[in-house]
Amino acid sequence: MVEHLAWGILGTGTIAGIFAEGLAESRTGKLVAVGSRTLTGADAFGERWHIPHRHGSYEELLADEEVQIVYISTPHPLHAEWAIKAAEAGKHILCEKPLALNHAEAMAVIEAARRNDVFLMEAFMYRCHAQTTYLTELIRSGTLGDVRMIEATFSFATTFDPDDRLLNNALGGGGILDVGGYCVSMARLIAGAATGKPFVDPVQVSGAAHIGPISRVDEYAVATLTFPGDIIAQLFCGVQLRAEDSVRIYGTKGSIVVSAPWLPVRNGVNSPMLLNRYGQKEQEVTVANTQNLYANEADTVASYIAQRQTPYMSWDDTLGNMQTLDRWRAAIGLVYDAERPNAQVPTVHKRPLAVRPNTTMKYGRIPGVAKPVSRLVLGADNQETLPHASVMFDDFFEQGGNCIDTAYIYRDGACEKLLGQWIKNRGIREQIVLLDKGAHTPNCTPEKLTSQLLESLERLQTDYVDIYMLHRDNPEVPVGEFISVLNEHKAAGRVRAFGGSNWSLSRIEAANAWAKQHGMTGFVALSNNFSLARMVDPVWAGCLSASDAASRAWLTKTGMALFPWSSQARGFFTGRARPDDRSDPELVRCWYSDDNFLRLERANALAQKRGVLPINIALAYVLAQPFPTFPLIGPRTLSETRTSLPALSIELTPDEVRWLNLEK
Repeated sequence: MVEHLAWGILGTGTIAGIFAEGLAESRTGKLVAVGSRTLTGADAFGERWHIPHRHGSYEELLADEEVQIVYISTPHPLHAEWAIKAAEAGKHILCEKPLALNHAEAMAVIEAARRNDVFLMEAFMYRCHAQTTYLTELIRSGTLGDVRMIEATFSFATTFDPDDRLLNNALGGGGILDVGGYCVSMARLIAGAATGKPFVDPVQVSGAAHIGPISRVDEYAVATLTFPGDIIAQLFCGVQLRAEDSVRIYGTKGSIVVSAPWLPVRNGVNSPMLLNRYGQKEQEVTVANTQNLYANEADTVASYIAQRQTPYMSWDDTLGNMQTLDRWRAAIGLVYDAERPNAQVPTVHKRPLAVRPNTTMKYGRIPGVAKPVSRLVLGADNQETLPHASVMFDDFFEQGGNCIDTAYIYRDGACEKLLGQWIKNRGIREQIVLLDKGAHTPNCTPEKLTSQLLESLERLQTDYVDIYMLHRDNPEVPVGEFISVLNEHKAAGRVRAFGGSNWSLSRIEAANAWAKQHGMTGFVALSNNFSLARMVDPVWAGCLSASDAASRAWLTKTGMALFPWSSQARGFFTGRARPDDRSDPELVRCWYSDDNFLRLERANALAQKRGVLPINIALAYVLAQPFPTFPLIGPRTLSETRTSLPALSIELTPDEVRWLNLEK
């Protein structure tokens, strides 16, 4: 535990005053500074709470050398920006809930804390209190039997004011983000305790709400969560409807009613809980801790500063909570204006996008493409919202990545639209290498190639793509017809270079021979599967692999660039694959074989020797080939991107490459 922690408060709203009052009773914390948007505001707050350092901007607060940790109490849309900037200033962080406006922004905050090695906690103060600990221990002990139902309520009625943050779409208003997070976090905590885990995320989320016609936010809302273990939770929150705040937990052997789950201490007195063991007399239970709730939270932070996060609200817990809140809002159709698919979504830190210093990204060249091409290529095939896409693409760009792969068919065009909007928002078209694909089966014809390319350009909001790939081949179409139409688009400036995805080497050879014979440009790249693990069964019908010895020899001889998909064998090297674990039927079907498990064993051994992850070795194998490779990676989260990047720094010898592939 840190015995003395110097705090600064960023923001001077109501909750900032509540925290300042609590911090005065802390055993470890001292409030030394406050930052406001104006010096007048900082002075007024400082006078009230006897704070020596008063700053007229948030930047000045973060520059204060006496401040070790900041408490962020701004409106919701500002949490992520200032948490990131606090991390970059080397300050530890306690950020009011929600940590960010959505799960995507929360990922960016957590990555910033990890990158800058600072403490970070989302300020669910009730999680730090002994009453909450008692509840989880009660559940784990089996006193209530098997938990079946959780009810959680946090709702109040505020005066209707459309300018108030609670009723303002632009300020992330509504009950779900303001108080619904408490209900969700409690349900996930109790469901976790009931299933032997710190927390657990719901497998299903449904909901209903009243969205105000003026406020355009959820004024009151309910959600039903379904958890593993046959556990159901019913949640209710609101900012325009008063209700009795409580938590009720029902099990097969008993139940408990928590009358004050969020504020268990009032005026130095603990609120009682009612424990009912079926067949026994109802029992009133009170937990002894009467310390101010916020003082207790501050002291808990001091206890875990060295670990950079606390078990009471870990980073993974926060991410799961944010994702569930996103799902709740999606269930009721609430999208903030700042999240809409055509919104001008800025970077989370609100700075222009730029490559970070000391990145490890490497680059190569593709004939016909004037720009260097990052050796890792990000797949734009799984992003469902503009905030998610923006955070993923921003991070990849900041890591030095500039090549992004997408396709006409991905999510019926939604992925192209998100990518195009992001590029427009950032103003970086000439810094990005766009790899787009079209003419997938059954529309693999020259005519469909043209119509889909034109539509893709419109979706992407650009007049050209750097590399265009035929997504599939159609052997019934003579290669000359494809080469001719691709050259027409190249001559018109719509594509800079082109290639084929899931084309056989013989068809590539035939196409390029025809192009040479007729004085035209041929294919310069191939995008077939290639990975350390052999693809036992095609991931999709009609897809081809180039991992075999004959394909590798052809690629080495021709020097053609390969953009391999499933370059990391879809999780085979992440620890998910074991001969006795057949829970993932697709992983089993496509990658399970004796030779692949031997490759996995060797990757594990070499990873341990090098001090990296097995998946890094698998990706380094693809990068270490004697022909140019640009592996496609498909991370869903920033942590998946982060754990892929070390492969760029691993130099495998030719002997190690052969040994990994069972050739030695």
